[in-house]
Amino acid sequence: MRRAIELAKVADSHNEIPVGAVVVCNGEIVGEGFNQSIMNNDPSAHAEMMAIRDAGKNLQNYRLLDCTLYVTLEPCPMCAGLLVHSRINRLIFASEDLKTGAAGSAFSLLNHEKHNHQVTVKSGLLDDECSTMLSTFFKRRRAEKKADKQARKQTNRVQ
Repeated sequence: MRRAIELAKVADSHNEIPVGAVVVCNGEIVGEGFNQSIMNNDPSAHAEMMAIRDAGKNLQNYRLLDCTLYVTLEPCPMCAGLLVHSRINRLIFASEDLKTGAAGSAFSLLNHEKHNHQVTVKSGLLDDECSTMLSTFFKRRRAEKKADKQARKQTNRVQ
């Protein structure tokens, strides 16, 4: 999870939502990623997606059997589907996403009875650190939007 947090900080440095992810197989990191949706103009470029793509390339397999995904924020429905299709064995995430989390917070997609693959889920690892990073990011983003709005108002008054 520490490496996932480092990757989340990389995302933050690019003004992306600070989420990082790593795929671990046999005690070794085989894939890593961070949110890159804005940078790449790609709504699917979530940290989990990037880490799983990287792991698939490194392992030369689209199935990630016996692998664990560590991620700083609970996966969304898109990423939860990816975990099932890639056959990730275990998910460990830090912070719950009460709006779009698909590992049990808002939705429960990883262990649906109709899936032919079930993902073991554990949450809360380094939650405080990851939650603080996310809260700080969104507070900063709201302050930036407020400042931009005020600047536009001021410009309109001058004209």
